[in-house]
Amino acid sequence: MTLLEPLINDHDDPWELLFSSDRAYRIEILRGLLEEEEIVCVVMNKQDSSYVTIGEIDLLVKRSELLRANQIVTKFLESE
Repeated sequence: MTLLEPLINDHDDPWELLFSSDRAYRIEILRGLLEEEEIVCVVMNKQDSSYVTIGEIDLLVKRSELLRANQIVTKFLESE
């Protein structure tokens, strides 16, 4: 068992989609804001490596942190 296994295989607290964007900088800013609040998140880049304008980048958080993370995203979007 690795140290990351409980984070990956936690069926009681699955990953939920928090935010999607085609702009990597927005995802990275949000990831930084979430990490400042000690919210674990995962970035899933589904963009085409040849055409970065095609596809989305998803930001996922654990279901138990979804409400708190959503408040951070909302505040960020309002200030943008």
